[in-house]
Amino acid sequence: MAEKDDHETIWKEFKGAVNMTASALEKFLETDESQSVGQKKDGGEATGHKEGRRIVEILHKKKADLGDDDYAHMKKVVGYVNRHLKQGGPQDKSKTEDSPWRLSLMNWGHDPLKA
Repeated sequence: MAEKDDHETIWKEFKGAVNMTASALEKFLETDESQSVGQKKDGGEATGHKEGRRIVEILHKKKADLGDDDYAHMKKVVGYVNRHLKQGGPQDKSKTEDSPWRLSLMNWGHDPLKA
């Protein structure tokens, strides 16, 4: 029973952290802006961009079809989004829209400008 309760908590936190739809995230991941931010290993795909593709996969699944690996990844996403939000964006809020801070969060499925 504890696992089911834990999954429900993770589900709710994930839905709170990821405020972009699967289609909006997919569209964003295709942009140069998305691919311009984040840590890249060996000049390849940035970590956040790769994470975004995994988030899209999760968003396309039915809740009943989510497995333990999905829930573990969802928990990772929640942690990243929460830590990144606490760092805050640019001091000059008029520069938030195109800031690496926002673009990085969007790779992880969270748009801080979305109400």
